[in-house]
Amino acid sequence: MENWKEEKVNQHKKGLWQRLAALAVAATLALGLAACDASAITPGGSADVVPNPSSAAAAVDTVEAPFEMHFIDVGQALSVLVECDGQYMLYDGGNVDDGSLVVSYLQSQGVEQLEYVFCSHAHEDHVGGLAAALAYFPAYHVYSPVTEASTKCFKDFVKYTQQQGLQVEVPAVGTTWPLGGATVTMVGPVAQYSDTNDTSIVLRIEYGSTSFLLTGDMEKTAETDLVNSGVNLRADVLQVGHHGSSTSTGYLFLNSVLPEMAVISCGVNNKYGHPHEETLSILRDAGVDVYRTDLQGTITIGSDGQNYTVGTEHFAEDAQLNPTDPAASSTAQQAYIGNVNSKKFHLPSCSNLPAEKNQILFSSYDEAVEAGYTPCSSCIK
Repeated sequence: MENWKEEKVNQHKKGLWQRLAALAVAATLALGLAACDASAITPGGSADVVPNPSSAAAAVDTVEAPFEMHFIDVGQALSVLVECDGQYMLYDGGNVDDGSLVVSYLQSQGVEQLEYVFCSHAHEDHVGGLAAALAYFPAYHVYSPVTEASTKCFKDFVKYTQQQGLQVEVPAVGTTWPLGGATVTMVGPVAQYSDTNDTSIVLRIEYGSTSFLLTGDMEKTAETDLVNSGVNLRADVLQVGHHGSSTSTGYLFLNSVLPEMAVISCGVNNKYGHPHEETLSILRDAGVDVYRTDLQGTITIGSDGQNYTVGTEHFAEDAQLNPTDPAASSTAQQAYIGNVNSKKFHLPSCSNLPAEKNQILFSSYDEAVEAGYTPCSSCIK
């Protein structure tokens, strides 16, 4: 048994290096070029797809593990149930109209109480359904980046929190919570923002050697600050920010997370066009397998601490999940490497590249300039 565990861990580490290689190649080529060969990675990395065409509850039953993460299909919104060793936490609750669906889903999973309830940020498509969940399930702690907002849906969220004799708490970066045998850590936001999306509470969850990152609607400004903070963002599974909008999931951020699998929660034929082609292209070029609630319904991930499996409510072909065509892009977005000491940025082919520990990656010329870096006179004419 001990040898079996060691073999599985080594396979997991091999997948990490494969993702590193894919990202390194993508950094030196245009993001619109053909993706690196990820044929050695099965869908979901070490995961197996377990499609189930019947119902969300049935899809969950196909993935039985001590740790489970459920991306509930709440359309153009977000709601994530996390279970470990019989303890539960809820991250967002979809829109107000999704409240009864979320409650029913939690009931179907045997939830009787919630250790933690997180409102990632104060927009209705994330906080709206939490009032219904708090009206039905007792909770021990309720968290949000703010304690007040002008919308009725947020006020209802506060109301039902207080009816349980609780107060909405604003957690600090670095706070950790146990959830059964898993560890939940708040890694962001690391600064104050006027954009509500960027205030999203970002959680990194570890269970054994598997890891997961929940980002709410965090956009590129907060992503860059998070990367520059030096916090560990590595995760096998990434919840793609802002429903797959091009305002999130920058290359610099993705290079720090190095996910095998990305989950996008969005609605069928939504008016925003989510997920955007730019985001799908970046994920494709990084060799990341994409899962989407608009095409697959509720998505459930189970982990035994070594590997994870994936169950979906509906089946969808890879070409549907990420329809971007590598050959269709003719414009190259060049990656640049900055020197954190000199504040110069270079082409990856420059002979004056700094030591790796002093490097910072920019996905475009404009991004480097906006960060206060100046072009190297030798390689950038």
